[in-house]
Amino acid sequence: MQAGSRESYAVAIERLEAHARRANPQTIIGTANDILAVADLLRREPRLRRALSDPARSGPDRQGLLSGLLGGKVGKPAVEMTGALVAGRWSAPSELLNATERLGVEALLASADKSGDLGEVEDELFRFGHVVSADPALSGALGDVVAPASQRSTLVKALLDGKAKPVTVRLVEAALNGFGGRSFDTSLTRLVELAADRRDRQVAYITVAAPLTDEEERRLGAKLAELYGREVSVKQLVRPEILGGMSVRVGSDLYDGTVLRRLTDTRNALAKR
Repeated sequence: MQAGSRESYAVAIERLEAHARRANPQTIIGTANDILAVADLLRREPRLRRALSDPARSGPDRQGLLSGLLGGKVGKPAVEMTGALVAGRWSAPSELLNATERLGVEALLASADKSGDLGEVEDELFRFGHVVSADPALSGALGDVVAPASQRSTLVKALLDGKAKPVTVRLVEAALNGFGGRSFDTSLTRLVELAADRRDRQVAYITVAAPLTDEEERRLGAKLAELYGREVSVKQLVRPEILGGMSVRVGSDLYDGTVLRRLTDTRNALAKR
């Protein structure tokens, strides 16, 4: 986001956090669903998106337009929070949409945090993303932007019903809509990172040929936390094809010490001779 957009978003986030401190988890989920419904409206209506981010109109004017559209359809907290968004300045209509989606996602995470389920939601999102990426047919079906989102949502609910927290399911649905303009798999990854960030943790993606033991994972997490100055949430990806060793990705940092990488480097070096 541009600086002005970040300031506008910060005002709405402050209101969300104040609401989350007062409300119970179910009430926060209701507010999250209301905000995401507003995001769906903005996604479907580009002219409305432009009107609500038009710098030629005053903030109160844009708030009044939104309130008139939402009156009686969503709860007061969602009206106030999305009103705070549209009252601010946005460098592009797409940034307003992205901010509204992000606000709804943060509300879902706040609900999970308050109920003590945030760590579990983070793990469920990661595991589901891993399952999807390992199944080309499933990945294709869920990532097919031509197929109606409602159809793909029905598939997600069938897969996760009784196996994941309701907040997890709702977050996966947000990913189906291309959260932040991303692809489905990239959206899931971003949601995992946002959940970890709310727990003040950095995500480390570890690729190994065989699963680490709990103690090995704990020691690795401690070393990475010392390196990055922040608690680390370790996510294991088991891929026997790497043959041995380990690769570690934290943010944009990649440390690849796999046997496969060393063999590939050796083969490339020999080919150049």
